[in-house]
Amino acid sequence: MRHFHSSHHHCRTARGEHEDGLSGGRGQHRGGGRGGARVFGHGGLRFVLLQLIADKPAHGYELIKAIEDRLGGSYAPSPGVVYPTLTLLEEMGYLSVEAGDGSGRKRYSITASGQEFLAANREMADAMMARMSGGVDGAGPRGGRPPQVTRAIENLKLAMRMRLSGAAMTDQQAHEFAAVLDAAAQQIEKI
Repeated sequence: MRHFHSSHHHCRTARGEHEDGLSGGRGQHRGGGRGGARVFGHGGLRFVLLQLIADKPAHGYELIKAIEDRLGGSYAPSPGVVYPTLTLLEEMGYLSVEAGDGSGRKRYSITASGQEFLAANREMADAMMARMSGGVDGAGPRGGRPPQVTRAIENLKLAMRMRLSGAAMTDQQAHEFAAVLDAAAQQIEKI
């Protein structure tokens, strides 16, 4: 079995990403793409970004950091997902953009149409914001999962993804793979 880096930083990335940023870590450790649980659900990142911008106009990086902070460092959407979503929201007329402080960074503000859309979808927006309060898989900042447990879970998920994306398993290997997972589940239940 491979051994993985065990620093807290390593576990900050979570899952592969979908085009609308609904799941995924930063991509530098995870290879992006397929699989993994969704953090916000379909279209959820749009509501989160709109709500954060409605609360306070912000640059893209500030929005990424705000999401990461609200999730206790367990997840941060990648710029490659956040910025296209912001552009989409701008094209839909929900956000306006002003050139920043000469740094080339764009500052996003919500428009009247964006406020109306948010109000019309208040239940969904509130659900997405509430979900961030609980963290990814319950790993939020309020008495959530210990960091060493989060790291171990992320290492296990990475090991499984790497093996499952490799060469096809024989029946024997599949049984052994399942047996390892079943044994781990049984031991965890005893703790």
